[in-house]
Amino acid sequence: MVIRLTGLRAAVAAALVGALALTGCASAADSTGDAAESTEPAVLRWAATLPAHWDPIVQGSGFSFNLTALAYASLTEIDEDGNAAPGLAESWEYNDAGDEVTFHLREGLEFQDGEPVNAEAVKLYIERAKTQENSALHGDLTSIESVTADSDLDVTVHLTQVDHQIPLLLGRRVAQITSPKAAEDPEKLDQWPVGAGPFTVVEYVPESHIYFEKNDDYWDADNIHIDRVELSTAPEPSTLVASISTGVYDFAYGLQASQYDAAVDAGLDVAQHPVYSASNISLNINKAPFNDPAVVEAVRYGIDRQEFLDKVAFGHGYTTTQPFPEGYIAYDEESADLWPYDPEKSKKILADAGYAPGEIVVDFVVSAESVSNEIVQSQLAAIGITANIQVAPDWAGPFFAKDLTLSTYGTTGRESPVQTLTAHFGPDGPLNLSSPYEPEGFEEAVALARETPLDSPDYAENLQAATRVGLQSGALIFTFGAPTLIVKSPKVSDLPQIPGQIHLTGVTIEP
Repeated sequence: MVIRLTGLRAAVAAALVGALALTGCASAADSTGDAAESTEPAVLRWAATLPAHWDPIVQGSGFSFNLTALAYASLTEIDEDGNAAPGLAESWEYNDAGDEVTFHLREGLEFQDGEPVNAEAVKLYIERAKTQENSALHGDLTSIESVTADSDLDVTVHLTQVDHQIPLLLGRRVAQITSPKAAEDPEKLDQWPVGAGPFTVVEYVPESHIYFEKNDDYWDADNIHIDRVELSTAPEPSTLVASISTGVYDFAYGLQASQYDAAVDAGLDVAQHPVYSASNISLNINKAPFNDPAVVEAVRYGIDRQEFLDKVAFGHGYTTTQPFPEGYIAYDEESADLWPYDPEKSKKILADAGYAPGEIVVDFVVSAESVSNEIVQSQLAAIGITANIQVAPDWAGPFFAKDLTLSTYGTTGRESPVQTLTAHFGPDGPLNLSSPYEPEGFEEAVALARETPLDSPDYAENLQAATRVGLQSGALIFTFGAPTLIVKSPKVSDLPQIPGQIHLTGVTIEP
């Protein structure tokens, strides 16, 4: 089924498509004989996995928030250094106690359906994210007690605790503000996004493509130089490079590392886009055999991180023992070499604890077959632990229900480093397979980091201390981090280097 806008927008879309047919034709000449300025629209053909949900509250904070952000604007943004930056809110301030933050919205903005972008719209969005039954975001908003619209453009977030992370939290992953009128029908909104973002949907064929046109009413429209984004289902990874080389697509986010050399040889641009990411091995210390600390310790020393980097990321990335890249404000230098690879030590730990080689057998439940999972299996076998891989397409349900014993996980991180820490190590953390377990001292350490203003000279030290405590968790063993590989036609200019996010601000496309 093809869904299209009618009326003026449909006519504009048709004109755009017609203009595309003129590609390659000679430019018209003006009366002086000089080539006339081209009126051909700038079109970005983007190959991607289309989201199942277009309501950001249902979609959640997985990678697809970069796609929903074409239609939605967020309350705040981050800059290239990961600092909170203005979005729909041009400024904000905390009260003296640190348990309220008031955001001041830009004046005169409208959603794509003509509804005003105001404090009431922000209030309704956050309340919906906290209470809607199928919300994927309610777990991110536990610090928020209530929201009040103080005036047309001033909205105050009242907190359950002192939390200076809120401007980072209410960015693209969590606070892509939806039109309150469109949200009256959440099911319809989930299939046709209506926000105040840089582009407006004009055509959507589920599981095939979704087309957008530039939204001239977007708050930063002057820096959007693309007229149309054609987002289409990506081809097989093995044919992606050829599809971009031949002009079927211009851009893709997430090129497989194995295709890197082929893309370069084809004359395409391949950029290593920064992310706050790391892959990990998840253990459930509430279940045997990992309820024995000796087994956990043996596994810690039995993991060769370099093998993951070489065979999974083909050298594009870094080995790591923590969820943050080196140089990031939350990265803890003191934890840079936790549990170095020593399989002989692992085998001795198990032997001293009374385990014979091969005695430990564990179900290793994963979402799909992968080289990464095979490496985990092989490395555990080398120290005497048998991990039987079980591929479960519905793996996520049992994982988040904490029913698994051993699994793997990868995350792109969060704009709020405290949120990243609590997601991994907190008692209610979605990435903590051992919930409600948390490492000793973590609650106090993370509370101190949360209570520290972002501009405080103590912020980095307190944040790194929380990382250090969290990494004592027996529930996660980090392996490697890899930048996301962006592959694009040379006619598409470089993207802003916003960690973990795709921004088209300032991007141009040569005719």
